Amino acid sequence: MSKRDYYEVLGLSSGATEREIKKAYKRLAMKFHPDRTKGDKDKEEQFKEVKEAYEVLNDDQKRAAYDQYGHAAFEQGGHGGGGGFGGGFGGGGFDDIFSDIFGGGRSRGGQSHNRRGSDLRYNLDLTLEEAVKGKTVELKVPTYVNCEPCDGSGAKKGSSASTCSTCHGHGQVQMRQGLFAVQQTCPTCSGRGKVIKDPCTKCRGQGRVEKTKTLSAKIPAGVDTGDRIRLSGEGEAGEMGAPAGDLYVQVNVRDHKIFVRDENNLYCEVPISFTSAALGGEIEVPTLEGKVKLKIPSETQTGKMFRLRGKGVKSVRSSMTGDLMCKVVIETPVNLNSEQKELLTKLQESMGEGKAAGHNRPKEQGFFDGVKTFFDNLK
Repeated sequence: MSKRDYYEVLGLSSGATEREIKKAYKRLAMKFHPDRTKGDKDKEEQFKEVKEAYEVLNDDQKRAAYDQYGHAAFEQGGHGGGGGFGGGFGGGGFDDIFSDIFGGGRSRGGQSHNRRGSDLRYNLDLTLEEAVKGKTVELKVPTYVNCEPCDGSGAKKGSSASTCSTCHGHGQVQMRQGLFAVQQTCPTCSGRGKVIKDPCTKCRGQGRVEKTKTLSAKIPAGVDTGDRIRLSGEGEAGEMGAPAGDLYVQVNVRDHKIFVRDENNLYCEVPISFTSAALGGEIEVPTLEGKVKLKIPSETQTGKMFRLRGKGVKSVRSSMTGDLMCKVVIETPVNLNSEQKELLTKLQESMGEGKAAGHNRPKEQGFFDGVKTFFDNLK
């Protein structure tokens, strides 16, 4: 084992704080851990070196001894004692490596617990109508569920798991060398603290089996794309009777042919004839609850937005309801017959040209006046 300075190993100065030591250890351990380096012996040795440095510098008593005596503080009586660091560092996953930094799912006394089942995500597509009104949906979810014959224990019916004789139920074992101790996951029980001598034949000791289960989920009214609905305990079952994870239903609302949703407001375009726009009138517009009447004032211009209050979406988080915004678009008539063309020609002639036309078409006249001014200024 290399005897480089422990501070140098972690890339720190001798005055490094506890937080800096933990941060450096986390970064280097993730870089050199055997789970990532896949058999690279040099990096495995570097990982062992990083682990050794952290174990000393993260302990106030050991750090004080190291600062005063260096490596000699741990060599007294060390050669005739325990097995040192020989192997064993690659046996645990990242949860085991960082358990002393982040908790790692272990209790204060070091007792191991079976891992909680994984959370699952279910992508659910809804129509706009379904999202606005809400509905109850049936979900078919492939997952792990508790094994029925052993009731999730992993042990054959009539038997039970026994306390691990290697770690005595703690899930971890220690190797000592003088003042220095290395703690790692128990190789016998894989950190569970218990051993199944007579495993269930159906789940082979895992306590869970694969199954597609059918769930009923109530989707509240007003959900939108990106919303998540949590079904507690409906995720994967944990191993050997551990709690199940949660199921998250991820909502996606499909595009609608008529409406566009923006939070709780709805938007739509309504085509109207140029005669309705000029003379005014009443038209029917669609809403999610059916058709309603909309009054169009005379001389309405294309692009005008009308607001229908309370005709939008009711918020899923409050009692507020959005509005429906209707944008009118004037439609130019097509497929005109000779009579219609004659009438339009007469209308055009009656509006005249020049200043006379400006009375009926102020935007058009204003535009051409602006163009004339622009070119006059270029001269």
